[in-house]
Amino acid sequence: MPSVFFYISGHGFGHTVRQIAIINALGARARNLDIVVRTAAPRRLFDQSVLVPMTFLEGANDTGVVQIDSVRLDERGTIALAAEFYRTIHERAAKEAAILREHEARLVISDAPPLACAAADLARVPSVVVSNFTWDWIYEGYEVELASAPDLLPAIRNAYSQAHAGWRLPLHGGFATVPHVSDIPFVARHARADRSAEDVRRELSLPTDKLIALVSFGGYGVSNLQLGQIDCYDMIDLVMTAPTSEINSIEGPVHRVAEEDIYRRGLGYVDLVAAADVVVTKPGYGIIADCVANRTAMLYTSRGRFVEYDVMVAEMPTLLKCEFIDLEAFLGGRWRESLQRLLKRPSPPEHPRTDGADVVADLIIERVTAH
Repeated sequence: MPSVFFYISGHGFGHTVRQIAIINALGARARNLDIVVRTAAPRRLFDQSVLVPMTFLEGANDTGVVQIDSVRLDERGTIALAAEFYRTIHERAAKEAAILREHEARLVISDAPPLACAAADLARVPSVVVSNFTWDWIYEGYEVELASAPDLLPAIRNAYSQAHAGWRLPLHGGFATVPHVSDIPFVARHARADRSAEDVRRELSLPTDKLIALVSFGGYGVSNLQLGQIDCYDMIDLVMTAPTSEINSIEGPVHRVAEEDIYRRGLGYVDLVAAADVVVTKPGYGIIADCVANRTAMLYTSRGRFVEYDVMVAEMPTLLKCEFIDLEAFLGGRWRESLQRLLKRPSPPEHPRTDGADVVADLIIERVTAH
């Protein structure tokens, strides 16, 4: 069968969860397409949430940002690793092009590896960048470190210029060399309509008569967080998740929920987001989209020198009920004042569209049918 290829960055979980939403929407509409995923993101994320047939091809397709944990990163290591990767982009693209031909690819979706666009061009397959940023824009934020890698940004920009289009998501930046850019609504996950917040809490043995906050820091976690010293347990209960193999490593007076238990009950992580009163996190597209779609408040801290952060912080107050907590106060457990301010805040008067997955799925079908 002809295929649609999804090249998904392995950096963090946000790229993966939004493309899974698109994959599910596409698979429900076009059962005659072979959906192929090429990524270094954890396979378990797809096994847990993809509802349609797909082919999974593990492989690194970009280098992202080198994270120490979810709120700290290594700028020098980030640029050094990226420079080495893109030094061989032509050889890498040739290998990926062979894979595209083998699978009779009709369209390549990039979120947002430049390699995908270069490979698609060699294979004579159209490609579309579907993301809220491009990696050249992210790396521009590391001006000092870039002095040692003068060829990095030109290589990335040249690859993006070979795309046929860009479908740009909210909270965006970059796209300087991507042709034919158009804006798309939020690609977001939505909680099950047939389960109330109380239903989900009962299913997961969480209190139904207290405020709860979901502590959510994706695949990198956060080190040095003193859970036992948090000063607002009289106001709110905390919930944390992890794979079963890691759940006992969470220490402190919190509710622990194993990821496998969530999915075994026919639920998803987004159902837990919707069941919570507050999500405690660092700003990233995936968790912001989840909170916007399900109208959950957010208490957020900083995430290191990442240019996407400034865009998100500027726009978040118009999208959802949110409040900042300084990183030092967050790690030290001094949450009370920030949490009190958050709980007093009104929700924004307008709610943005969150049907981007359906929009993109329809655009993909239109492209593939016309090809």
